[in-house]
Amino acid sequence: MNLRQLIPIFDSSVATWAIEARLLRWLTMIWLFCGLIVLFSASYPVADERHSDGMYYFKRQIIWVLVSLIIFNIIVNLPLRKILGVSHWFLLLFLGLIFVTLIPGLGKKAFDAARWIAVGPIPIQPSELIKPFLVLQSARLFGQWERLSWGVRLSWLGVFCLVLLGILAQPNLSTTALCGMTIWLIALAAGIPSKYLGGTALGGVLLALLSISIKEYQRRRVMSFLNPWADATGDGYQLVQSLLAVGSGKTWGVGFGLSQQKLFYLPIQDTDFIFAIFAEEFGFVGSMLLLLLLAVFATLGLIVAFKAKNTIHRLVAIGITVVLIGQSLLHIGVATGALPTTGLPLPMFSYGGNSMIASLIAAALLIRVARESSEAEVVPLRTTQPDNRPKRRIF
Repeated sequence: MNLRQLIPIFDSSVATWAIEARLLRWLTMIWLFCGLIVLFSASYPVADERHSDGMYYFKRQIIWVLVSLIIFNIIVNLPLRKILGVSHWFLLLFLGLIFVTLIPGLGKKAFDAARWIAVGPIPIQPSELIKPFLVLQSARLFGQWERLSWGVRLSWLGVFCLVLLGILAQPNLSTTALCGMTIWLIALAAGIPSKYLGGTALGGVLLALLSISIKEYQRRRVMSFLNPWADATGDGYQLVQSLLAVGSGKTWGVGFGLSQQKLFYLPIQDTDFIFAIFAEEFGFVGSMLLLLLLAVFATLGLIVAFKAKNTIHRLVAIGITVVLIGQSLLHIGVATGALPTTGLPLPMFSYGGNSMIASLIAAALLIRVARESSEAEVVPLRTTQPDNRPKRRIF
């Protein structure tokens, strides 16, 4: 690989890409640039308060972006068959790390959930990093379902169940739901019989209800979501402050950097509720433009899926689109009170290296599918000298 391809602005091969791949690359960069701008504003007060440096979180995010972009450019220039060939090893690695987070003393807790492993100063969140590899392995399994034995099918379905149960045990219901929904939609797109899909969907709903009934904090979140103003200073506080931020933006927003809710009224405003700060500063118009960007990205993702001739590639495109756009819509739904409060970051907006790496890996995989779906093998014809010898007639 040419080393210049590791740096996005120097990747000269982009001009030869398919139009869908180039558009997706541009949309990814715009999405990333907007996210950095919003994070700078949303994180400045809390960074200044905690670290006496308002740029603290922003500078760390820039480092993660640079690392993620190197991985991004490696993937967009790497044949998808090679990535698919090692995806199961990464899936099993992160599955093991998910269960390591459940071991007391090894898992790092935040907000009563053990989701991180501290490797020196670097926190690793395996439930974020596993998402793109879960898509890849799901596409491999369901894309060749008919050719596999039941032993292989059940083995990988068991691995997927372990992934979901491990994330649920952290506890992280929102990520569990997103991963389960992604696997289910990939299976649906692959044409898996409806009797299997229906039973799986019912089992997923029952598991979610069981988790909510057992975990008191999840139950309180659902109840506060139904009427956050009933306990505006207690369980409903976070959602109330988020709604105040969104409502304060009105049509055009209060202006970049002028959010009032980020001044220690809205908790975790740089991660799980960053959209509320965005809506306050850029208003209804800015929010609609962001939704338009997501809609165009999703449309391109589906176009790439429809154009893919390889079944596994098609399922990868569908799964990646579901992960990136589905997670974005879930985050926005939480911030606007349309969904119960969860802990899902907004891809390429929220602070966090794990989320940034997972998001850019996912975007790179979609772009790679777009490149391979539109590239044709051209076999050059051999140039030969004209044959001036007399031809024999055959009657």
